[in-house]
Amino acid sequence: MINLKVGLLGGGSWGTTVASLVTRNAPITLWARNPDAVAEINNQHRNRKYLGGAPLPERLRASVDIEETVADADVVVMAIPSQNFRMVLEEVKQHVRPWVPVISLTKGLELDTRMRMTQIINEVLPGHPVGVLTGPNLAREIMAGQAAASVLAMTDKVILCELQKVFKSGLFRVYTNDDVIGCELGGVLKNIIAIAVGMGDGQGAGDNTRAALITRGLAEVTRLGVAMGGRPETFAGLAGMGDMIATCTSPQSRNRHVGIELAKGRSMEAIAAEMFMVAEGAKSAPAVMALAQEYQVEMPIAQDVYRVVSGESTAMRAYRGLLRVDPGAEHEPG
Repeated sequence: MINLKVGLLGGGSWGTTVASLVTRNAPITLWARNPDAVAEINNQHRNRKYLGGAPLPERLRASVDIEETVADADVVVMAIPSQNFRMVLEEVKQHVRPWVPVISLTKGLELDTRMRMTQIINEVLPGHPVGVLTGPNLAREIMAGQAAASVLAMTDKVILCELQKVFKSGLFRVYTNDDVIGCELGGVLKNIIAIAVGMGDGQGAGDNTRAALITRGLAEVTRLGVAMGGRPETFAGLAGMGDMIATCTSPQSRNRHVGIELAKGRSMEAIAAEMFMVAEGAKSAPAVMALAQEYQVEMPIAQDVYRVVSGESTAMRAYRGLLRVDPGAEHEPG
């Protein structure tokens, strides 16, 4: 065991999964807002709402008290949906010790500010080293013991190497990267493309169409990511292409599910009302399009998704539009 205490905020599927992985390496306390969920984790070693009957490690301890979770933590991990991220972090700020690293697991943007989660951490907790853990990581597969790989990105390489030991576990391999912007944006932007793929799948698109959408979608994501300061090679790795493939093809993908439901002619409000887990792509779409405009990057697939999600268009019209686009050279937008 590593001599570092970890406090993790967020009792959803991915937060609980990461907490379970960390128990093999370090003592960890998981904060969740729901007292029933906390009691179930502590007493029955399950989180049935998010992870079904998957057993959780008995060493995993949960709490409803943020102070108890972070006051003596050497590392804080944030697994909070993007639109609540700042609010929870403001509570963390009251209790966390100075200079404690803060790692984000969240793949979204704050709507009002268009900020990435690590930017919010820097703003709310200046002086704290920040990082992001991201990649093609479907929680239920990892809980079932299947192999997976992730990327831990930080600019401080000394802290990065120490924290790598906290997260890597058995068949869960963790690679390091110092491109925080690229890794974080890869996780955010691929969600929009997954909705587009879901809209195609929901209308009976074939494997060729799916491959085209993923490939052209990755080109869009890379253009914006590089314009915002990420490195091109990051988007060809686990945080970019890897996460894109998993999110665009898995039946477990929430964003792909949203696309499939939109293809049935359902409204975003109706779809969101019956989902107890957040589909970050739908939440972040307005912020992504605002960033594309700010950085003057053409993102035709993302724009079509935004129009459907916002109710301006339908999945059928968007799908036909994608097929009608006049292609130019492959490396050009469009």
